[in-house]
Amino acid sequence: MSGSTQPTVVLVHGAFADASGFGGVIRELTTSGYEVVAPPNPLRGLAADSAYLTSVLAQTEGPVLLVGNHSGGNLTPDTLVFTLAFSTYFGVERAFHQLAHNLVLSYPGLSFLRKYGTVAASHENAERALAAGAAVLVYPGGDYEVHRPSWLRNRIDFGGRKGFIRLAIEQDVPLVPVVSIGGQETALFLARGEHLAKALGLDRLFRLKVLPISLALPWGLNVGDMLGHIPLPAKITVEALPPIHPREEFGPEPDVDEVYEHVVRLMQETLDALAAERRFPVLG
Repeated sequence: MSGSTQPTVVLVHGAFADASGFGGVIRELTTSGYEVVAPPNPLRGLAADSAYLTSVLAQTEGPVLLVGNHSGGNLTPDTLVFTLAFSTYFGVERAFHQLAHNLVLSYPGLSFLRKYGTVAASHENAERALAAGAAVLVYPGGDYEVHRPSWLRNRIDFGGRKGFIRLAIEQDVPLVPVVSIGGQETALFLARGEHLAKALGLDRLFRLKVLPISLALPWGLNVGDMLGHIPLPAKITVEALPPIHPREEFGPEPDVDEVYEHVVRLMQETLDALAAERRFPVLG
C-alpha cells in the first residue's frame, strides 16, 4: 500500500481465465482512487500459486532487484514480455528500470527504450534506481547467456557473474528471481563465438564477450546478430519466484558465493520444471 488512504486491491483469477477479464473492474476501481494489482496466476497447484502470489504482494512497493535469465539473441523477447506484464499488473506508476548494454541504447532507432525505463547497465545506475525506490531488472548472464547454443536453452548460465549479489547486499534490497523459457526457440543459436570476439578485440572496444553465430530469418546465417532478426514463433513463459532477503536468510554478512549458488539453484529448478511442462515449440 502506498501513501494513499485507499487500500491496494489485488485481483486473482482462477482456472480457464486470465487477468484481462478484470479490465472493467480495474477501470472502475482505478477511477475511484484505488491501486489495483491483477497478477497472472500460474495455476501450478495450491502451494506454488500461493508462493507466487505472496511474492507479488511483497513487492507491490519499495526497491527490489529482479534477476532474470536471458534468451533470444539481441531481440531479447523475454524482456519485452516481462516489461509488458510488469507494467500491466503493477501500473505505470510503479518505477521500473531495465539494465541494458550500452550498445543496445546506441542502436539507431532504439533510444526510445529510455522512456520505458531502460538504462545503461552499470553499478552506479542500479544504485541510483534502487535508492529511488524502483524495481530494477538485471540479466547477469548478459550477452554470454542470451547467445548460448539452442541445445543449452534450458540452462541458467550467468557465467559466474556475481555483481548483482553484491549490489543486493550493499543496498539491502530483496532479490526476486525471474525465470523465463521460450526465448531461445526464436532462432537456431549455434555458437557464442567467444574466440572470434576476442580475436577481433570486441571486448576491449565494445565490452562484447561474444560474436554469436545463428541461423535466423531473414539472413539465414547470422553472424553477430547486430541487426537483429525476425523471431520464429515461440511461447514465452515467465515465472517470478518469492523474494530472497540475503541478510535475513544468510546472516548480517552474507557470503556472496553462497547466495549466488542459492539463487542459481532455485532458478535452475524452476526452469527445469517449466521445461518439463512444455511439449512442443510454439505451443509450449
